[in-house]
Amino acid sequence: MTTAFSSLPTLGDTWQKTLQWQPDKSQRALFQKLYKGILQGNQQFNLTRITAPEEFWEKHLWDSLLGIAPWLPTAEPSEIAVPPVQRVIDIGTGGGFPGLPVAIAQPTWQITCLDSTRKKIAFLAELSQSLGLDQVQTAADRAESFGRHPAQRESYDLALIRAVGPVTVCAEYALPLVKVNGVAVLYRGQWTAAEASALGEAAARLGGGDIEVQAATTPLTQGVRHCLYIRKQSSTPVEFPRAPGTPAKQPLG
Repeated sequence: MTTAFSSLPTLGDTWQKTLQWQPDKSQRALFQKLYKGILQGNQQFNLTRITAPEEFWEKHLWDSLLGIAPWLPTAEPSEIAVPPVQRVIDIGTGGGFPGLPVAIAQPTWQITCLDSTRKKIAFLAELSQSLGLDQVQTAADRAESFGRHPAQRESYDLALIRAVGPVTVCAEYALPLVKVNGVAVLYRGQWTAAEASALGEAAARLGGGDIEVQAATTPLTQGVRHCLYIRKQSSTPVEFPRAPGTPAKQPLG
């Protein structure tokens, strides 16, 4: 029996209005293949609860690309200072988000999808190959351990971290992997003054500098989104990230 898969909505005008960018024909086809692949993988792995086509478009595709909107090739100039990007890491990628949609939108970027669940990472490696995303690499490891690896530490221009944990924990996972003058992008929903204060203190301890916050509204359901852009201004002290589990149990700030 062959399983039928729904088509994603095109929503070209919505892409353009909200991100000043829209996928071309080949990118739309890849997004559809990604959607089909994730639905197939969901039959074996717990990749996502978001499976309806419109919801998948908004909460996985659009939301993933919101964080890299300042770098999208046809977008209008952004208030965010955008350094050149070659190497990107997606920390806690889960079902491949935001890493795989970013790889489709930015085919020249070298993207590493990091997650501690080996079965998910093995699936994402296979899915990336089936999509022809040869610039995608995968790694099965804890963010704390990966951030201490000499070949990985401070070697990425951009770190993306979405729906992983408290904001100061995300900063401790991300900033050790970012080069000086690179940027960590933290994807959030609501955003409070208390969180901003805690993040400022934690980021300073981790080598982070200016933090810019961009608020957005999801185009279909009018949900609240914030993307936090932390510029790395100095090397992260050697004691960070702390041992696996410690950042979550004893957050900075």
